[in-house]
Formats: sequence, C-alpha cells, structure tokens
Amino acid sequence: MSERARRWRLVLGGHEDGTGFQLAGRDAAMDGALEALYDSPRQGGLGPSAPSVARWLGDIREFFPGSVVKVMQQDALDRLGLQQMLLEPEMLAEVEADVHLVANLLSLKGVMPARTKDTARQVVRKVVDELIRRLHEPMRDAVQGSLARHVRNYRPRMREIDWHRTIRANLKHYQPEHKTIVPERKIGYGRRRSSLKDVILCVDQSGSMASSVVYSGIFGAVMASIPAVTTRMVVFDTNVVDLSDDLSDPVDLLFGVQLGGGTDINRALAYCQGLIRRPEDTVLVLISDLYEGGVREEMLKRVAALTGAGVQMICLLALSDEGAPFFDEATAARCAALGAPAFACTPDQFPSLMAAALTRQDLNAWAATNQIQTTRAHLQT
Repeated sequence: MSERARRWRLVLGGHEDGTGFQLAGRDAAMDGALEALYDSPRQGGLGPSAPSVARWLGDIREFFPGSVVKVMQQDALDRLGLQQMLLEPEMLAEVEADVHLVANLLSLKGVMPARTKDTARQVVRKVVDELIRRLHEPMRDAVQGSLARHVRNYRPRMREIDWHRTIRANLKHYQPEHKTIVPERKIGYGRRRSSLKDVILCVDQSGSMASSVVYSGIFGAVMASIPAVTTRMVVFDTNVVDLSDDLSDPVDLLFGVQLGGGTDINRALAYCQGLIRRPEDTVLVLISDLYEGGVREEMLKRVAALTGAGVQMICLLALSDEGAPFFDEATAARCAALGAPAFACTPDQFPSLMAAALTRQDLNAWAATNQIQTTRAHLQT
C-alpha cells in the first residue's frame, strides 16, 4: 500500500494531494525537480539564476531515463521559455542532445554569446554524428541498390565499382588461406554519365520545419557522398540560399540555415527549376508545410511546369519523428492533383522513399505499403 501511495504522491504532486504520504530523500528531490517544471508559473519557474537551471538539468538526468529527460527539457523550453538553457556553455554541456535541441540551437545562433558557440557546435556535432551512424547505411544501401538495379556496368572502372554487389557476386571465390575474395566478376554503375540521377532537396527553413531541416541536412550529406547521385540542397524562407557546397560537412551546413522568417515557395522552386538539366532523371523533394507566403497560384503553376517536364516531384510535409504535421491541406491537394504527391514520413522511411522515387515507382502505392496517409487529390479548392 505504501508503494502505491508513494507513486500516486509523485504523480499528483503538491502537498495537499490527498494521499497523506510524505516523501523523503531521493523521492523528495525527484518531486522537487518535477514541481519546478510542472507546478510553477510559466516563464522562469526554475529561477533566473544559471546555477538553478544547471542544477535542475543535473537532477533530471540523475532521476529519469534519457527518453524522459528529453521530454522534460522540451517541456521546460515550451512551458517556461527557458532559452537561457541554451545560451550558457555550462548548461549546454549538461543538456541531453537530440534533434530538437539542435533545432533550438540553430534558431538561437544569432543571439548566442561568442563563448557559447564552440560548445553549441560540439553539441550539434555530437547529434549529427549519431544520426549519420544511424542513417548512413540504410540511405546508401537504398539509393545504391535502386540505381544498381536500374543501370549496371559489368566492366567498371575502379571508381565506378559497386563494392557491395561485387563482393556478394564473388563470395564463391573466397580464398581462406589469404582471407580475401578474388573479384572475378566486377559490378559497377553505368558510365553513360557522371551520375545516374540528380536530387534536389528544397527545404523550407521556417521555424515550424526545424526538425525537418536537421534531418534534411543529414540525408543531403549522405546522398552527396554517393557517386551515382548528384545532390543539391537549397533552403528558403523569403530568400533562397544554396547550401550544396556545404554538404561535405553537415554541421557547417546546418549552421548556414537561418530558421524562422516568411515563406516564398514559388521563389525557391524557380531557383531549383534553373538547376535542372535533365528533368526525366531529376527528383525534386520539396520539404515544406506548404503555407505559401507569396502568390499561391504562381507556385502551383511552377509545380505543374516541373511535373509536366518529367521531374519526379514530392511534397514532403514533414521529415521528422513526430506524428501528423500541420500543413496547408488545400495546397497539398492541388500539388497532388498536379502529380506531386504530398505526405509526411519519418527519417527511417526516407531512404526507402528515395529509392522508390529514383526508380520512378508509384509513390502513392509506396506510401500505402508503408502505411503513410497521402493527401487526397480531390480535395481541391
């Protein structure tokens, strides 16, 4: 009975909770950490001083698992406006790093003190490296696998060899005494051109798309390392910035993003349209909630021109771990009707999506197979 009362006391919080149970020791400290966040008035419930916030960060890491710590940190930012958590290097060192933290750091980089910027880059680097370890292999395997099926070359030059397929094809020639494989049959990518496909990531950098921007930068960097694909990354608000030259270092790329501001999708698509040299071999991924700040009809004409020219275009409403995003449903439906399917997907689903797009599969069928709800084209305005 006492354990049940203890749990209810921690869940309900406050001293007049009706349980009559008195907390002590570690439980009392845990209750204090919860009370500071959830029972305090909004704006500054943890106290104005840096030591107070830093101590609280240390407490929640001691009392709760990492998944809960991330939720509490986000709640602290949302409920209490604790932006100072991200503006002191001592605090940054204590924060559990994740995609949301990176997004917050990027949004605050313009007001971040100089002494904090190095620490912020270290935090971003940590998250980026972790995401690349998780996502690089699935992305590379999906893209290379789809293109290898599309065009193969059985007399490749050294830089054109698809080593994964070559090794699999020559396993029977393994030499135990030398612990090596003799590659009697080499498999590579076609030599028709320097790359088989062109990919353009056109990313809305408005504040609501923060997590999508982070993941887009990671995937853009991975695809840029694949010889069979030429990758460009363009970010936009009311201005358009081409970050393609920074794809070799995703941290530099992310710090080149300016989160927030308005949205001019038509202007961004016009820039991307100017990059396209071979429409039938181009995949354009517009990552945006489609809330157009410019002239929507001009933007839709641009979408029609791109799809009409043969570009495989996707309107990705969100690239994040969260659930259904907020987006302009009417515009999404119009884009879908013009041949640019609109839906959201998680980072784990994105490699499979790109493989399907690169081989020009039916993306609505792909979405159905992956249990992704697409925007219905008949919801037009």
